Amino acid sequence: MTSLVAIRGVTKLYAAASRPALDAVSLDVPAGEVTAIMGPSGSGKSTLLNLVAGLDRATSGSIMVNGREITRLSEAALARYRRTSIGLIFQFFNLLNNLTTLDNVLIPAQLAGMNPRAARLRARELLEQLEILDQADAFPARLSGGQRQRVAIARALINRPALLLADEPTGALDTRSGEQVLDLFLDLKSTGQSIVLVTHDPRLAERYADRTITLVDGVIAPAAPALEAVR
Repeated sequence: MTSLVAIRGVTKLYAAASRPALDAVSLDVPAGEVTAIMGPSGSGKSTLLNLVAGLDRATSGSIMVNGREITRLSEAALARYRRTSIGLIFQFFNLLNNLTTLDNVLIPAQLAGMNPRAARLRARELLEQLEILDQADAFPARLSGGQRQRVAIARALINRPALLLADEPTGALDTRSGEQVLDLFLDLKSTGQSIVLVTHDPRLAERYADRTITLVDGVIAPAAPALEAVR
């Protein structure tokens, strides 16, 4: 399987910290798969996601995304990379409350300079696929948590990103809404969408991910040895 993301020897050290948030991490994210990143609070999960997203910079090491070295990009180039190559989904949705569902979804397309008519068609197509088109003119405050996360997913997908990054996307949802959102991720995977999913829940990783990477204190924990089958 081709690697969409190749991380090599990445260290992230914050000025006030006594130890690195990430310490010489190397891993590959295959294209067309769901990769789960797990670990306890403070293990470096969100830091890793932020580095791949271009929201933060590594202290050392390299990150290749879709054949492009992002650690050496200028701020302007990183902004273009975020608009065109990745989609971001957050735990608390990050929707703008003064904009309608449709207008929230359109934001990345407008920033990327997409043709307005094409952008609206794409946004409505996504909302229909995510079964929330009937809420296109509603404001976020009138939506349930599951509906708001669907809006966030549509917003992340509007520019057809090569990579979808999701940081605890079910953390603010009830169990039923969380399962519905994760089922959407399986639907996306079936279309070939590559996804990195940060979660603290081993049950979610086991059910929805093709493989799981566990971080502990900024390093990748060794894989647990397979248990011998009992005869």
